[in-house]
Amino acid sequence: MSQCCVNQSSAHMRLIRKKNTKPELDVRRLVHSMGYRYRLHRRDLPGTPDLVFPSCKKVILVHGCFWHQHDCRLGDRQPKANPSYWLPKLQRNKDRDAATERALLVLGWGVMVVWECEVRDKVAVAGRIRRFLDEPNIS
Repeated sequence: MSQCCVNQSSAHMRLIRKKNTKPELDVRRLVHSMGYRYRLHRRDLPGTPDLVFPSCKKVILVHGCFWHQHDCRLGDRQPKANPSYWLPKLQRNKDRDAATERALLVLGWGVMVVWECEVRDKVAVAGRIRRFLDEPNIS
């Protein structure tokens, strides 16, 4: 790969944020409009969950389909440039997600994952979130 393409790829990758992504902001606006209040990115919890609801001991993780390898058309895409680097990295993301979810469950937290592709259907995702937040947390 030429140096020009590497620099373009690196510049593109630097623009991708870890927090406050568009899907996360959409979920936050939706949850807030539904009347729920939450805390953001609590670093004392495994995986620094995106939305934390301390009163009901639940968290919502908003995952990008590509980065967390969802089984939708967005997540099914494989990187064309430097797959020997990216494929193991994407697998580590999946492994870390599973470990984070297990650790949160062990601590007694309810966990919900909202995928980037789901955020497009606001009515459906709002229903899922409402059911998740309103059901009792079984620890």
